[in-house]
Amino acid sequence: MIASDGERPYCQAHVDPLAGLRTSQDPPWDVYLTGTVFLDIVFTGLDSAPVRGTESWARGMGSSPGGVANMATALARLGLKTSLAAAFGDDHYGEYCWDALEQGEGIDLSPSRTVSGWHSPVTVSMAYEGERTMVSHGHEPPPVETAPEHAPRARAAVASLAPGTRAQWIAESARAGTRIFADVGWDDTGRWDLAGLADLEHCEAFLPNAEEAMRYTGARCPRAAAHALAEHVPLAVVTLGSEGAYAVDGRTGETAAVPAIDVEALDPTGAGDVFVAGFVMGTLADWPLADRLAFAGLTAALSVQEFGGSLSAPGWSEIAAWWRRVQSVDDQDPAALRRYAFLEGLLPEVTRPWPLRRAVPTIGFGRSV
Repeated sequence: MIASDGERPYCQAHVDPLAGLRTSQDPPWDVYLTGTVFLDIVFTGLDSAPVRGTESWARGMGSSPGGVANMATALARLGLKTSLAAAFGDDHYGEYCWDALEQGEGIDLSPSRTVSGWHSPVTVSMAYEGERTMVSHGHEPPPVETAPEHAPRARAAVASLAPGTRAQWIAESARAGTRIFADVGWDDTGRWDLAGLADLEHCEAFLPNAEEAMRYTGARCPRAAAHALAEHVPLAVVTLGSEGAYAVDGRTGETAAVPAIDVEALDPTGAGDVFVAGFVMGTLADWPLADRLAFAGLTAALSVQEFGGSLSAPGWSEIAAWWRRVQSVDDQDPAALRRYAFLEGLLPEVTRPWPLRRAVPTIGFGRSV
């Protein structure tokens, strides 16, 4: 494993990872996604979990768009042209999230809708001891307001599959040439029926975690589960937590395994979204499978060293600063350094102060920039 001391970078820069691949015939967007945007309020600096019947004071607090916004922000910060369809309340929370995503992150919200009289979903997250506890509240938006009837043209789309349901836009997008990358949540029904993930047939890649992969396939180990999934989807990627990730390309038989980066985790919120975003970016850039896995794991590792979901998604400046920092460590493993040498020609120079003011702790204090 490659070690990092958790130091953060001191600038932010824009990199277009697809610059050499773009043509005049490209779709207008690199990635499209849809889902629910939450307002995330994150309390940090807690010494322990809140105790029943007592009042706990946090030493820090932040606010940012959450839910599907975690994924959208992670994609946008990696330089991908990102389009999001979501419902936003017409309250202050909804206005704040819209402004933070559109103005702060440059995400296209033209497929999104503002729903009159609907209040924004809210999640309060308390981070302590490397874990987090969350409490959420919200109401379902009117279905007609959730997403447009037809998804915009894009190179790729990220979808969250749900057992027993189909999303019309997934099939339509796949037929139009959009590459679908899918993850999945916990199956509350307990059936874990792979056939129930009907839209999997339209997907190019499926990225469950190890427990989900084993439950859906009945395999006894994550690698065996990845091979079983590759019989149903062209590319199966199984995340292994502290052990890294393993992928199987069912079309070519290629496999890849990359260990995790050893970091001190402060808050795992959104790390899975960041991993998927990194893998999508590497795939669209036509990187080798092992490089895609390594990059996705790196971005996820950087994200858990900060608090919050979209707040912690790294951009290219964070990645560049990490790379320069780990190269300066005297006892760094040369083999581990070679694993990430593919980044050399892509990383920006440090030119701007960091951190950027990406979110404000109190709604209404000002705009994120």
